[in-house]
Parts: sequence; structure tokens; C-alpha cells
Amino acid sequence: MNIGIDYTSAANQGAGIGRLTRNIIRALAEIDAQTPTGHRYTLLVQGREMPYAAGQAGQRNRASGIDHANWREVCTWISERWWHRLWHRLRAPIPVEWLVGPVDLFHSPDFTLPPTRRRTRTVVTVHDLSFMRLPHCFAPALLEYLNVNVPAAIRRADLVLADSENTRRDVLELFGIPQERVLTVLCGVEERFKPIHDTEYLESIRRKYGLPARFILSVGTLQPRKNYGTLIQALPRLRDPDIGLVIVGGKGWLYEGIFEQIQAAALTKRVCLPGFVDDADLPALYNLAQVFVLPSLYEGFGLPPLEAMACGLPVITSNNSSLPEVVGDAGLLVDAEEVDAWVDALDRLLESATLRRTLSERGRQRAAQFTWPKAATALLAAYESLR
Repeated sequence: MNIGIDYTSAANQGAGIGRLTRNIIRALAEIDAQTPTGHRYTLLVQGREMPYAAGQAGQRNRASGIDHANWREVCTWISERWWHRLWHRLRAPIPVEWLVGPVDLFHSPDFTLPPTRRRTRTVVTVHDLSFMRLPHCFAPALLEYLNVNVPAAIRRADLVLADSENTRRDVLELFGIPQERVLTVLCGVEERFKPIHDTEYLESIRRKYGLPARFILSVGTLQPRKNYGTLIQALPRLRDPDIGLVIVGGKGWLYEGIFEQIQAAALTKRVCLPGFVDDADLPALYNLAQVFVLPSLYEGFGLPPLEAMACGLPVITSNNSSLPEVVGDAGLLVDAEEVDAWVDALDRLLESATLRRTLSERGRQRAAQFTWPKAATALLAAYESLR
């Protein structure tokens, strides 16, 4: 088959969907290099900024870093923002084939589908349906955009890919499409997420971000769905008065309340918000922390808990959506909005070295079950099911 893939999120986004797309497509390319399938791939990158490209602009250095003979890239002069306006707001009938050439199948890994020619099979990845489950957690303009374009892509796609069984169930329940049109392709964890024993390097990262000596870590964009307010309420009630809270993530939307809560609780010296950190530094942050927490109200998969477990960091997370599916029995599961339960779980884990060791070992074993080659194998099978 000739397969087109929208690689824009991988080139333009540092976290979340960008990282997922980078990893699964690179793993797919490795499978193709080792066991050629005869498929030909074209990666589309909308715009030329590409802050998360694997190489600099040039003939041999591509956005993806993939340089196999049957893989090529197409980069447009028009930015991603303008393509969104043309395709999803103005409904301009410009088929993606005008950019990537004739393809048998086109895959969009980021919720929406561009116009395609009638004979082109389409695949869309839906990472979560939180905008339908928790609409109050979204800014009005973003909610309107998602409510129009994501359902349209789901109904139109020949195949919908979900990051978890929970998201697959949501798609089936909310849209009533045939079960065979929705497949689960689980995420993986990169090999660089592992225990680090170089104390000098770890201390250099601590100094770089001004991290406290001992801290609870959470990772995720600042937005209401992450439910950071629960952690801010729990922190002053912990029995350890010196433990800090570090929340790593860029500003998303409707985040102002987080800063207001920190100020109101007089926790500015105990809560550290370094913003979006260098991707290369994330394994060190997981290794420096005492506990990882994610009190999210809904996750389509939950990559940070998996990365934390791979680093041997004990995890406490919410007992909702896909998170039990990812964490299993390797972490503590807590009701997202029960502050008392979070205080109890944090106190238990911070005070018990035995429990921390147990969860650390279970977490590493659990994380080892999620690999990007396994995810890419499932993605390839999904493509080939449409031959």
C-alpha cells in the first residue's frame, strides 16, 4: 500500500500526542527496515518551524529522522494553523492527496481528518473523548472546535484507533459505530525512562530547575482536567511538612485557578511550577522525586504514570478512565476528587519504605509490558486490515 501519515503533531508538539506520534511512527519505520512489507510511506508535516524535528532542514536530515528508501516526507509552506482553518473551519475541499500524492490509506494521529479523495481509506486516532465526558474542563472555542470536527472524523473514518480499551468503549458508547471499526493500539514507554544512578547528573538537573530536596512529582499540561487543585488542597495536610510538590507542564487553558489556589493556601514556597521542561530531562525528574501523582479526572491513556513506573518511581493516580488499565496493581488508585483519600495515600507511601520498594518493583515490571515496537506492530496490523 501507499500510506500517508500526518506527522505534524510529532514535529510541532513536545508532549502528549506529539511524543506518542514520534515514538510509534519511528518504531513502525524500524519494523519496516528489519522486515520490509512492501508498503511505501509518506509523512506530511504542515509548516516549516518543526521545533521537535529529529534533524535540521536539509536533504538527508528529515523531520522524523527516518531515512529509509521507502519513506519520504512532504513539508508544506502553509502553517498547521492555516491548514486547520482551511480544512476544519472554512471546509475548503482541498484533498490531502494534493500534498502527499496518491495514497491508498491516510492516517491522522491527532483527532481530525483532512479531506481525502473518495477511494482513499482513512484512519483517525482518538486519544480520548474528555471534551464530551467533561465539557466544563475546556475553553469554549476549543470545545466548539472539538465538538464539530472530532465526531465528523469518527463517523467518516474507515478505522478509529483508540489509545486504551477505555477510550474504545467511549467511542462505541457515544457514537454507536460498529465494533470492528474501532481498534485499541496501546502506547509504549521509551527505553530511556529507567532508574538513573549518576547522582552528580541528577543534582545538576535539580539545580537547573530549582527543585526541592524532597518532592512529589506530577507531569501534565496545566488545565482543569488534570485536577491539580486536589493536590494543592492535600499538600498542607500531609504529615511531612517539608515535602514539596513539583508540577511539570506548560500552560494549557483555564489554568489561572491553579495559581490562585497556591497563593490562597500560602504554598508558593512548597509548590514548584517549572513549566514545560526539556524532554531529555524528564527521566531525571522521575528519578529525583519521592512519589509520582496524577489526580486527573480523565485520561485517554496516561503516559506519565507509565514513564514514572519505568523509572522505578512509586505511583498514585486516579481510579477512573484508562488509568487502572495502565497502572494495574503496580500503583495506588484513588478517587480523583476525594482529598482525604489523597492525603491518606500520600502519607502511607511517604512513610513506608517497604511500600515504596514494593510499588517500585511492580511498576518496573508493569511498564516493561508496554513497548513502542509492540504498539507499532498493532498499528501495522490495523493498516493491513484495510487492504
